[in-house]
Amino acid sequence: MSLRESARAIAGFDAVLFMASVDDLATNTAFARKNDATFPVLSDADKVAARAYGVLTAAGYAARVTFYIGPDGRIAAIDEDVQPLRAGEELLQNLRELGVGGRALSD
Repeated sequence: MSLRESARAIAGFDAVLFMASVDDLATNTAFARKNDATFPVLSDADKVAARAYGVLTAAGYAARVTFYIGPDGRIAAIDEDVQPLRAGEELLQNLRELGVGGRALSD
């Protein structure tokens, strides 16, 4: 299940979801509209965040990695094996395993 397909269930958790890309704002906006994104798609065109999080590849793009950041601002978990077609179900499973609160809605 993709993130879009899991949007309702994800919304039941006390979590904030966003995506960051090294593409420019216009490209990210078009991507979000085309894919009916249910979360913000942020632009890291200067690649500062990608470098800081260690996800900038030698080819200059950001690897698909999910960071779970706790309420204390610390990284609680990292998923380096993000599969777009399964990202929603994997995110839901990780939220459950991390004990993230909220009312888990049916997938």
